[in-house]
Amino acid sequence: MEPVAEQVRCELRRLSRELGALDAVVEAWPAVVGETIARNAWPARATQDGTLHVAASSAVWAFELGQLAPTILDRLREVLGEATPRALRFAVGHVPEPAAAAESASAQPSPWPEPDAETLTRARDLASSVENEELRERVARAAALSLARSGSGRAL
Repeated sequence: MEPVAEQVRCELRRLSRELGALDAVVEAWPAVVGETIARNAWPARATQDGTLHVAASSAVWAFELGQLAPTILDRLREVLGEATPRALRFAVGHVPEPAAAAESASAQPSPWPEPDAETLTRARDLASSVENEELRERVARAAALSLARSGSGRAL
């Protein structure tokens, strides 16, 4: 029987190769596929057989990118050389927001005004009958935001 430590070392080596390959692809991805595709598809995981699984924002994107897979692989090969995945698979999944979009979104003011002390007190009173503490706090926060919004004259 093989010692557990050797099995762990073997698995860590395998994961290290896969994660290293994925890191290289993630770094090169936006430049290789362009901004529009990068907003709608993002490398999700690499498998032991060399397949790169890419999350797409919709089934249409997954289908279209599946058709472009040979071209994308050629472009990845130009940038990554030996680290290029053997195959690409596209499926609907979570695509992270681009950093620029996330930064600009955080720079915009929230459509929800911050509730004042009186509004927070009123919201806590409204939620006081909820038995579960965590749920009570969430209901109070939602009520406070709703009350602050209705009192501010701001509408979404």
